[in-house]
This record gives sequence, structure tokens and C-alpha cells, in this order.
Amino acid sequence: MIYLDPSVIFSLYGTDSNSPLAASLIRDASEPLVLTPLCELETLNAFSLGLFRKQLLESEAWRLRYNLELDIEAGVYQLHPLPVEALSRAKSLAQIITPSTGVRAADLLHIAAALELGARTIYTFDQKQHAAAQAVGLTVNQLPRL
Repeated sequence: MIYLDPSVIFSLYGTDSNSPLAASLIRDASEPLVLTPLCELETLNAFSLGLFRKQLLESEAWRLRYNLELDIEAGVYQLHPLPVEALSRAKSLAQIITPSTGVRAADLLHIAAALELGARTIYTFDQKQHAAAQAVGLTVNQLPRL
């Protein structure tokens, strides 16, 4: 199973410099693609932040939200509950991984959720989360070139 971080989901539905790589990752995935409600929330919030920052029109944000919801309902992604144990694991990882990677708490929670769900791979475009996921033994996608 492949856990998807909101950075990848946002690039799939919106248009940014990572969109072609996101589409390629999803197209070439050979395992089920997994989301949690945390990922869904962060992605929906990113669409709303696009409105706040005047990067998206209301109609665009609505279309992005609608398309994501349609794909979840159609089974493009497996929506799994956020495991209760993920918070405890994230707290442990914060002490072990954060000092060397500088990863944010929400990104640690995604990594912990991936581990608790049994994912072997996480797709992310966040550099610190990428390093932290590698540090705990998850396989990660190649990062886009800067």
C-alpha cells in the first residue's frame, strides 16, 4: 500500500510545478493508494487557502474539492481511518526523527499513520517529511528537481 501525503494530492488536483510528477506517480503505482481523513482535511484546507491567498477562484476550489470527493467515492483511493496508535507513534518519532530532520508534527503524524496502516511507501513532495520517512524505513518517491 502507498500512503499519499496532501502535497501529492494537492498537485494531482491543482496545477503546480509538481503536477506532472504527481500524475506520473499515481499512474505508475502498483499498489493501493491510501488516504486518511487527516490527509483529506489538509488537502481540502489547502484548496481553501488557495482561495484566501487569491491563487484560486471559488469555482476552481469547488471543482478541486468535488473531483477529490468523486475519486474517493469511486475507490481511486482507499480512505482508512486515522489509526489511534498513530498519535503515540508520532510522539515517539518527534523525539527520534525531528532533531535531525526538522519535520513538522503534522508530517510526522502522516508518517506514523502510514506505518500503523502497514504502508511500505509514502509519496510526498515535502523535503523534510521525505527525509523523515526514509529515516524510519519507508520507501519514498523521488523528489522533484528544484
